Amino acid sequence: MASGLAALLDDIAGIAKIAASSLDDVSAAAGRAGAKAAGVVIDDAAVTPGYAVGFTPDRELPIVAKIAKGSIINKLVFLLPGALLLSVFASWAIYPILLIGGSYLAFEATEKILEALGLHGDHTVDGPEDLALSSEELEKKKVNGAIRTDLILSAEIMAIALFEVGDQPFLIRAFALLAVAVGITVIVYGVVALIVKMDDIGLHLAKSPRQATKSFGESLVRAMPPLLAGLSVVGTAAMLWVGGGIIIHALEHFAETIPALGFLHLLVGWTEVAKHAAEGVAGIGGILGWFTFAIASAVVGLVIGGIIVGILHLIPRKKHAH
Repeated sequence: MASGLAALLDDIAGIAKIAASSLDDVSAAAGRAGAKAAGVVIDDAAVTPGYAVGFTPDRELPIVAKIAKGSIINKLVFLLPGALLLSVFASWAIYPILLIGGSYLAFEATEKILEALGLHGDHTVDGPEDLALSSEELEKKKVNGAIRTDLILSAEIMAIALFEVGDQPFLIRAFALLAVAVGITVIVYGVVALIVKMDDIGLHLAKSPRQATKSFGESLVRAMPPLLAGLSVVGTAAMLWVGGGIIIHALEHFAETIPALGFLHLLVGWTEVAKHAAEGVAGIGGILGWFTFAIASAVVGLVIGGIIVGILHLIPRKKHAH
């Protein structure tokens, strides 16, 4: 009896070791995938607060909660199963999807830059049709718009994560993607909730009888407008360099795997050359290499985004003019 119990305990210990090892594999895979998707995560966190701005303070957190709920549904109900099916039955489709998603991010960033420069004013934050909506209808429209935007960004996050864990066994791949989906959603919308309530926190602290606390609260309130403006700039920059980087990696893959497309190396190969040259600088090579590749990726994203903007906007305008 004792020997049977000892054998059972040994089996349990063995299973625990295997489970612990699997958890380590999952956490490592999820960590790599999350790090690769960091640029899109930054953009997601920078873009989302704009959807909750302009409403009464009591509606800000409920709006963020609705968007977060839509985001987790996007990831767990649609994107996670889709990514796993893709990895099993059509792994070849990952790169075309990455290319399309990267091009979309580049297009969105380029449009924002052109709008900021006053060169492209087709889109407004609140058009006349928005002014005619009730607060409930406007809130619903904003939430739905945020969830649609999140679907695009989440799709890119999951595609990047899938690319990083594609060589792992199926279960590790599945749990790593699940960890990325849940972890990133919690982080992004936790940060968003903090951002949209920062002015309320500042107002509360500004009422304190203690001068230091009052001054800090007033500083928070004053910091909100430049913070939101800065987040918009950071979000646009992240979209541009992440979108360009995705395009570069996708085109390099096509150049290596399809002989007829070898010329694509000439279009994007210079980015790696610039990166390696910067990495050769003593002391700051690592940082300089990353920064150089980010700038090169942004240039590629700006070129691709500009081409798409031209196709989608300039050609229809010419037809309309005729």
